[in-house]
Amino acid sequence: MSRPLKPRSGWWHSLIVPLLALALWQASAALGWVNPQVLPSPVSVFGKWLAYWQPQEAFDPAQQSYLAWLLSGELIHDVAASLWRVALGFGLGGGLGLLLGLFMGVNDGLYRALNPLIQFLRPIPPIAWTPLSILWFGLGNPPAVFLITIGAFFPVLMNTISGVRHVDGIYLRAARNLGAGKTTLFTRVILPAATPFIFTGARVGMGTAFIVVIVAEMIAVNSGVGYRIMEAREYFWTDKVIAGMVTIGLLGLLIDVLMQSLNQRLLKWHRGIDQ
Repeated sequence: MSRPLKPRSGWWHSLIVPLLALALWQASAALGWVNPQVLPSPVSVFGKWLAYWQPQEAFDPAQQSYLAWLLSGELIHDVAASLWRVALGFGLGGGLGLLLGLFMGVNDGLYRALNPLIQFLRPIPPIAWTPLSILWFGLGNPPAVFLITIGAFFPVLMNTISGVRHVDGIYLRAARNLGAGKTTLFTRVILPAATPFIFTGARVGMGTAFIVVIVAEMIAVNSGVGYRIMEAREYFWTDKVIAGMVTIGLLGLLIDVLMQSLNQRLLKWHRGIDQ
């Protein structure tokens, strides 16, 4: 009997399409097929991205250490501000979504009472809350964190409810037959079975949080990667706009890889993940 073919595991396979896209982009810019003011070449964007990292002032050993000087670049401050907002909003929204999802999943009465309201609010995009968030919280971090909280809340909530309510009945009956009480049934059967769904919701919620933070920074705050992209647009610095977009993409990719690695490490027992 022949053994099933395994997928290739070389990391460089994932770089083929991005490298081809970059080569085509660079060739189009070099041949003059695109206006460099509208779409700068990858080389120009990379140069602006490096300049975006660099400190704005010359190094003065009498005033600060070399490490502090290196960390004083504009991009460092913008990335730190955006990540702080994402972490705070995702922590609030994801935590609330997880708790409420667990309660709604195990309690049919609570589920029937709250589900119509949740299904009414869920399709409303987080960005649609922007005018109200500014009226309620003013400008600055509070409205941005509020919008991120909404963006992270619903994916975690819906996936948690789905995970809890779709636990295989065989596991529940077997645990009850073995004498498991409600607490043991929840902690040893329901919660582990729902964990893959919860991780999926957290992954989607984190992606939504990144989308929302950029839009919120374009509207309500004066720091962060989104704010810097908006500033560059006003001055028609297209290369800096794309450099900011690249930064967002790299941050999102890094966090997604970390979450996926955590998922695989904690859920090795799950049959849906390769051992």
